[in-house]
Amino acid sequence: MDGQADKSGAIRVRILFFGPLAERIGSREIPVSLTEGTSLQELIDRFELSEMLSSGLRVAIDGEIQHSNDATLHDSAEIAFLPPVSGG
Repeated sequence: MDGQADKSGAIRVRILFFGPLAERIGSREIPVSLTEGTSLQELIDRFELSEMLSSGLRVAIDGEIQHSNDATLHDSAEIAFLPPVSGG
């Protein structure tokens, strides 16, 4: 079935946005329903955040910074999009 066999159920995740990203999205926190087997990269693409990754955007799943976007999301996961911190 074109690789869709593992994407049969639905999951619900909570996405947290910080800093200017929260302003851009219009919320600090949103629940999102996804298809089981959705990858972190697919979520990044859905919110059109790929370009921001090269500018220092970090992503954490359940409090753990991800070094790869290949992770498969699970039900009740908390995904935080963390913009780069600037300071002086």
